[in-house]
Amino acid sequence: MLFSEYLHEKAEESRHNETVSYQLITIGAILFVGGLLETVITTQNPEWFLIIPYHLTPHPYSLLGLSLTATGITLFIIGVILSVHYARERGWYMQQLHKSHSLEEQKVRTEKKPQNRQK
Repeated sequence: MLFSEYLHEKAEESRHNETVSYQLITIGAILFVGGLLETVITTQNPEWFLIIPYHLTPHPYSLLGLSLTATGITLFIIGVILSVHYARERGWYMQQLHKSHSLEEQKVRTEKKPQNRQK
């Protein structure tokens, strides 16, 4: 297996991981909005922490709304961090792949020049 093939496979793997992290962002946003809607609909006057409504009562809906909101925020943040990480990783692999291709092209060009002189 050539080094360029290895870099190509790793770049594809990073691209796949980046796509999965985008899906995490989407799932996090959906859960966050669902938690917000559930809390706002089931309570008449929720308490607010920044942009997050909550209302702690012994009713299970209050815990459900808070847990959906917290899970959504967590997944969204993790998805953003992972997408940036995998995008940078893929960029590095592509840069190394470009370098290896340019070195291979130079090597082929230098091998062709002596053959042209002999003819």
